[in-house]
Amino acid sequence: MAAAAGLLLACGFYFSFRYYTHFKEIRRQQEIFRMREAAWERLRIGLGREIFRFKGQAGIVVKDLKFNRELFYRKDFPFPSASLVKLPIMAACFSAVREGRLDLSRQVALKSSDKFGGSGMLKSVRPGTVFTVEELIGLMIYESDNTATNILTTLLGMDYLNSAFVSLGLTNTNLSRRVADFRSRDRGIENYTTAEDVSSILERIYRGTLIDREVSEQCLRMLKLQRVNDRLPRYLPADITVAHKTGLERNVCHDSGIIFFCGGDFLVCVLTRHNNPHSYAAKKFIARVGLRVYDFSLEISGQPAKNTGPRRIGKRRMD
Repeated sequence: MAAAAGLLLACGFYFSFRYYTHFKEIRRQQEIFRMREAAWERLRIGLGREIFRFKGQAGIVVKDLKFNRELFYRKDFPFPSASLVKLPIMAACFSAVREGRLDLSRQVALKSSDKFGGSGMLKSVRPGTVFTVEELIGLMIYESDNTATNILTTLLGMDYLNSAFVSLGLTNTNLSRRVADFRSRDRGIENYTTAEDVSSILERIYRGTLIDREVSEQCLRMLKLQRVNDRLPRYLPADITVAHKTGLERNVCHDSGIIFFCGGDFLVCVLTRHNNPHSYAAKKFIARVGLRVYDFSLEISGQPAKNTGPRRIGKRRMD
């Protein structure tokens, strides 16, 4: 009898302890959820303040890729894409490789007629220099090379690129002129995209579903090599990885990418249009959006959010 009573008592203690620890875990998860909800609301308000202060138009998508939560503002509003169109062109190039239209190892000799001004180093390279298609895609992305983009556009044709954009689900992205063809731009011929379309490509790259995982990882590696870091990464610590693509033309300034924080991975896409004589204010606005997301990541990881006043954390190359 005593043994039975002892067994019952032990069982009582065991199940009471299990109930208590289960209850504590539920309370802990509820507290974490409330904390994240409050931080998410502060991020929403903070982004709204940045949008209100910015003297121009903006299209924004901020997505917590772990919890699949999204904040957005005018994400379907069309903006001149500038060099941001090189992101869907990259996706279209890999689609062409899968279809057998393009070979990454194909060698292409640079011609004088290929050269475009603006960003990139190929405009200064001797004609006749040979590059593989894979090298040209890389230069188009991390150097934002206009000449490399022009060669790839010639290889595939604008009709194919536009049809590939549609196949990729990019309903508001088009290529009506070559990048850096400013004469056509001045005649009103423009390339457009939206924050929603750009975010769609970036998320597929992140989740390994752009063509396949191997292609997605290759695209992500190229985006991590981006040389222009005066927007989204501007106020971030230098050890934070940002896989992104920028765009810059007269009255247009963009940056979109994946930021890998300790508090999680975030998709941040910011497109802007303005009437300022220079792009400084737009670049600073984009940088502050990145900073707001960084402070959110600190808060949800248990660290205090930083002051969002102008400052520079770490050192990054500015081009």
